[in-house]
Amino acid sequence: MKSMKKILFAAVALMAMSTIRVSAESTQSNDVYLSTIYVNEQVTTHLIMPETIRLVDISTDTIVGNQVNDNIVRLKPKGAMQDYEQAGIVTVIGERHIAQYKLIYRSCLPFASTRFTVPYWDMQEYQNPDVSMSVGEMSRYAIRIYNTKRSVENIHTKKDKMKAWVNHICSAGDYFFIDFSLENKTNIPYDISEIRVKLEDKKQKKATNYQSIELTPEYMLNYNKHFKKRYRNVLVVKKLTFPEAKVLKIEVSENQISGRTIELNINYDDVLDADCFDD
Repeated sequence: MKSMKKILFAAVALMAMSTIRVSAESTQSNDVYLSTIYVNEQVTTHLIMPETIRLVDISTDTIVGNQVNDNIVRLKPKGAMQDYEQAGIVTVIGERHIAQYKLIYRSCLPFASTRFTVPYWDMQEYQNPDVSMSVGEMSRYAIRIYNTKRSVENIHTKKDKMKAWVNHICSAGDYFFIDFSLENKTNIPYDISEIRVKLEDKKQKKATNYQSIELTPEYMLNYNKHFKKRYRNVLVVKKLTFPEAKVLKIEVSENQISGRTIELNINYDDVLDADCFDD
């Protein structure tokens, strides 16, 4: 009977040790596993992040690279290496996510990646106190607004055979989304010089007391500057409160010395009536 107990205890202990070993190996492999990007000194590899890149780190000096756009990085080995030799590790830090890849040298040109788009499953989320909403999230909200039927009917203006109106004012997180449209009723195409958002006094009593505060949009859906008849855009600005004596102004000016300018004035009551997203 004692012999059977010893055998049973030994079997249980062996199973427990095996479980611990497998668990440890699994944990270790999860810590070190990185997906691979193949590179070659005759091929420029473009790594595309689905969000704005904040920082890029390349672990060795055998790889040269630079950031060419808000979300694109170029990578290339300095010279030839052994086939399948590890050239380094690249770490890309976005607004909300981190992605890391092993860079493996391939001597055969067709195996090297010319373009690599980072999939979401390769990214690990992290808390960034400086970013309450990523550019990608702003874009998705703006597109939803763009595809929604107009809900604001009382904000519109006309000037120089131009017409402007607000379609939506929406709230999400720490931001306001302002969707507006322009219509050009002339035969002369309109080339936008700039779009400005300002907080101004409703009435100008004295020039010395007049206040105008420039607000920089955090995001714009449409960066097209030229249109013939119709134009539409969604601006994203930080949430703000302002007294009844002030007005939130969107000013669009034409790309000419004596160009046409049109303004939209948004009262605080209109901001308070902003639609909210469900998510």
